[in-house]
Amino acid sequence: MTDARTETEPVAVPGEAARPKVGLADRDGFLAWAMLLPSVVYIAALVGVPFLLAVAFAFSDVTTGDPSFDFVGFRNFTAVFDDGVFWRALRNTLVFTLASMALIVVFGKILANILVAEFRGKWFVRFLVLLPWTTPVSLSTISWLWFLDSIYSPVDWVLRHLGLIDGNVVWLGRPGTAMASVIAVQTWRLTPLAAVIVMAGLVAIPRDVDEAARIDGAGFWRRMFEVTIPLTLPVIAVAGLFGAIMTFTDMTVPFVLTRGGPTHSTDVLASWAYFRGIEGGDVGQGAAIALFLFPLLLAGAVAILRAVRRLEAG
Repeated sequence: MTDARTETEPVAVPGEAARPKVGLADRDGFLAWAMLLPSVVYIAALVGVPFLLAVAFAFSDVTTGDPSFDFVGFRNFTAVFDDGVFWRALRNTLVFTLASMALIVVFGKILANILVAEFRGKWFVRFLVLLPWTTPVSLSTISWLWFLDSIYSPVDWVLRHLGLIDGNVVWLGRPGTAMASVIAVQTWRLTPLAAVIVMAGLVAIPRDVDEAARIDGAGFWRRMFEVTIPLTLPVIAVAGLFGAIMTFTDMTVPFVLTRGGPTHSTDVLASWAYFRGIEGGDVGQGAAIALFLFPLLLAGAVAILRAVRRLEAG
């Protein structure tokens, strides 16, 4: 007599493993694209579209009074390159960026060493260090307008009582002191970010390396230059890259403090693009100036990233 179950049960094929049904939540490829999609949409909407519009405006005669689009070729770039203020703004941008980046890296390294040290009240010190970064840039820059006022400046009051100056200094009214003031405020604003980045690198240094250097009799400065700095150079370079990008494209500090003055001595490319394109009404030339930032920033970023890769490989 034949068993009835043999007619209904499926015949198992030898060597064939059971294949469980995989849902979307278990597919790595789907999850990767799902996680990246918001960032892609964000970058495309807030970076890609404005960039394409800037390219289109740079080759047009669009103004605030006449928004009609007419292709003019390289006429806006020719007019920009013939403008002496543009070259002065370019020079100011390079000075502003390089000086600020150097100071940001140095003070960021010093603050990072303070933040990783163990002492009482460290939480309060960390709060004070992060305060410039968390404060809105326009609000903090307006407060610096009072600090650097030619009559009521508390900075001048302190310097007078220390015997360093005899009278008030016109910080924002002279080309040299105005550029120095802009660099100082930018450094004060971005140093906390560099300190946090470098602090992450310091924490990642293996303790046995530092302990071995101590056992060998290495002092603080020898450990600093032979152990700490070489091991954190890639992180320091990344901190410098962030500082350079945020300084090179920033116009808030020069705009609020000096509005590019006196006599364009603190104008940078970003602020001159705004003055020319928005306040001046020539949108095409303003877009051409702003677009000129892109190749310079790209070249600087590629150079720093290549240096970081060489440091990591070495």
